[in-house]
Amino acid sequence: MSREVDRISFNQVHLAGDELKYIEQALADGHLSGDGPFTLKVQALLREKTGTPQALLVHSCTAALEMAALLSDIKPGDEVLMPSYTFVSTANAFVLRGAVPVFVDVRPDTLNIDETLLEAAITGRTKAIVPIHYAGVGCEMDSILEIAKRHKLFVIEDAAQGMDASYKGKPLGTIGDFGTLSFHATKNIVSGEGGALFVNSSRHKLHAEILREKGTNRSAHLRGEVDKYTWQEVGSSYLPSELNAAMLLAQLEGAGDVVTRRRKIWENYHAAFQELARAGKCRLPNVPDDRIHNAHIYFMILDNLQERERVRLALLEEGVVAYSHYQPLHSAPAGRKYCRVCGELPVTDHAAEGILRLPVYPVLTEGQQARVIDAVMKYV
Repeated sequence: MSREVDRISFNQVHLAGDELKYIEQALADGHLSGDGPFTLKVQALLREKTGTPQALLVHSCTAALEMAALLSDIKPGDEVLMPSYTFVSTANAFVLRGAVPVFVDVRPDTLNIDETLLEAAITGRTKAIVPIHYAGVGCEMDSILEIAKRHKLFVIEDAAQGMDASYKGKPLGTIGDFGTLSFHATKNIVSGEGGALFVNSSRHKLHAEILREKGTNRSAHLRGEVDKYTWQEVGSSYLPSELNAAMLLAQLEGAGDVVTRRRKIWENYHAAFQELARAGKCRLPNVPDDRIHNAHIYFMILDNLQERERVRLALLEEGVVAYSHYQPLHSAPAGRKYCRVCGELPVTDHAAEGILRLPVYPVLTEGQQARVIDAVMKYV
């Protein structure tokens, strides 16, 4: 029987301290819909932290991806390059526009899209590249940007897992044309549900603002630039509630402590499992020297699905909750229906079958982590 009483959960939301205070303030102010004072403060803080020209708070990273697809003028028949090893929202945002996601394999070292395979996947219909910064470790963005520039393609960074991580000193999400972030409850910095769109080119700034506000110039009206707002073009409702923004402000203010604690836990795992890796029993994460990660995920990759499940279930009996991750989109019913694959995806398939993610969150105690490490060493 598993140890229910002292079970170590896979994830726990960490409160920075001022969440309830700010939520109560939002309730007292009476502004609960979008673009109130907390939303504006969060957007200003995101611009300050990352240097992006425009940070728009939205209700989810899914919304940010849908906005990026619209801003990139994705049309039916267009193709968009992305990994199959990602969450469904990455593909859905473009399928909704009638485009075809084209899946490219990932690198074995980072599980990020393999930039050396992109050229072979480009056709006359290709419109954009969507790199996913898996586990908060940046993709090879210099190569991706060079390829995109040569073929006149948009680069839309799916940085859902990338808050407080960087590539060559540049915050993830600020490098391509657009960046999308998630503040879902499973992420490092959370608002329950929430996300942000980084618009890194001034030519898209006004369009993004109108698109986010149901296709109207309401934002300009709120700034006093027009006396009334009107329907300008196609848009939708992408604003989050002020309650979400209030929580997110507190979370962002405490982000430094969160990432410091998470990195310590990540490093402890990494040091403890080197012996297993040297013995060929598993493969561990790799963070290139020119990147700073945010310790969003600590994982190991085992030989196959059967071995992964044996270890996962054994850990569960020890009271340790560990998880696999994405089921590759190319093997899903909708993936087969709406998408296509460029070449074979052996790294993707192997990673999906063998990956095991371990608990990482700020309130994981040293004693709890020691239990996780002991259990892993016992069964891997």
